[in-house]
Amino acid sequence: MVRADARENRARILEVARQALAEDGGTSMNQIAQRAGVGPGTLYRNYPTREALVLAVYQLDLDRLIDAVPAYLESHPPVEALRGWTTELVDAMRRKHGLGDALSPGLHQSITERSYGPVIGAITRLLDAGKAAGAIRPDADPRDFLQLTGALWRAAALPEDRSQPMLDLILDGLTAGTGRRTP
Repeated sequence: MVRADARENRARILEVARQALAEDGGTSMNQIAQRAGVGPGTLYRNYPTREALVLAVYQLDLDRLIDAVPAYLESHPPVEALRGWTTELVDAMRRKHGLGDALSPGLHQSITERSYGPVIGAITRLLDAGKAAGAIRPDADPRDFLQLTGALWRAAALPEDRSQPMLDLILDGLTAGTGRRTP
């Protein structure tokens, strides 16, 4: 069983690392330990490599995102739940790609593989709620939706953030009509 102070140290390290790496992907492990108020030994005992720390930071974001789906569905109509959750997904994708120097190609691939299934599951749950309510087209596919969100995080990084207008277009397409269109 992990002691309470050890859990608090891990949580503080992850939050500090999340912020520090988002600001500067080159932030050193020692700088993160210092900002978290722990010794380097504590940091390295919990996260023996930089990649382990970066992966834990991303996993924290992913877990929070996946865990937020029920709350969105409880507090918003299905399309608005999808909108709010997707905005958070875009922010998480932007943070992941903003880590830049902190992500090796292998770690980037590992993160993608690790996150794909849970993210598709969350999108499926949101789309299914909308389909059940008659608010989202029955042919909406979570894989297609995830592909489209890739353009949203890039649009959010532009000098004029275009992610919300683009999300409006995507959602309009998901809510238009009742089924597959024929040419």
